[in-house]
Amino acid sequence: MSDSAPVRLDKWLWAARFFKTRGLARAAVQSGKVSYNGQRSKPAKAVELDAQLVVPRGNERMEVIVRGISEHRRNATEAQKLYEETAESVQKRAEMAEARKLNQMYNPHPDHRPDKKERRELIKFKNQ
Repeated sequence: MSDSAPVRLDKWLWAARFFKTRGLARAAVQSGKVSYNGQRSKPAKAVELDAQLVVPRGNERMEVIVRGISEHRRNATEAQKLYEETAESVQKRAEMAEARKLNQMYNPHPDHRPDKKERRELIKFKNQ
């Protein structure tokens, strides 16, 4: 897993399965969405062991510590051995998931799309 040759940040993010393609990883690093040891970096930055990364995952941000270095994309179980998520990050993500779940209870979605008559009634109600 740990190679002696340096590995680019975008390549490591791709190998650790944070992004589907290297191009997406490169774009995220260039746009500043990924931070390396608390600073903005370039896609060609060499990844080191015990470096701290903040990586976007959907609406959340994962804080991970590099535990292994690989430039080859393998299966998900091997990719998870390349990093370790911090306890604070796990807690924040759990809190955000709970908040989203509670928000769904207060903002229910209808079972179906409104038909023509219901749409007219909605428009009429909103315009009053």
